[in-house]
Amino acid sequence: MNKFNQIAAFGKELVKVENIEDSLELISKEAKTIVHADRCSIFIVDVAENILWTKLSDGIGGRIVISLDSGIVGDTYTKKEAQVVNNPYEDPRFLPSIDKKSGYKTKNIITIPIFNSKREIMGIMQLLNKSRFDFDENDLEVLTFFANYISGTLELVLLSEK
Repeated sequence: MNKFNQIAAFGKELVKVENIEDSLELISKEAKTIVHADRCSIFIVDVAENILWTKLSDGIGGRIVISLDSGIVGDTYTKKEAQVVNNPYEDPRFLPSIDKKSGYKTKNIITIPIFNSKREIMGIMQLLNKSRFDFDENDLEVLTFFANYISGTLELVLLSEK
């Protein structure tokens, strides 16, 4: 099955989920499967507080909170475009303190903005450590499609949480 058909099949499962925790967990699991990544975190945008925060931080166990302009995720928010960083420790935007705190070693990163119906960024998907290879243009294309596909569901879940 090609990745786009896989995403369509996944959509049938996602519509059955009713709360944000379960939705984010299902989205994260599917995103990791699509690009063979080790971890996925979904950052939610809070413009009023000027922060990005995770309700789901795969492998961290706690919530990550950073400013809207901090790190590679913040740069994704600021530039409103996906980022591929295959040598994070050589990138000045990278926040090694999160690796240090968690004991995890980040080898490569891809971040994808998730836009709401008003074309504002409501979230950012960050995947870490693609197995065997670095992230590439194909991963960007597939994950951008995936982010667009799940955006309506995520927007509804976030609205219902308010």
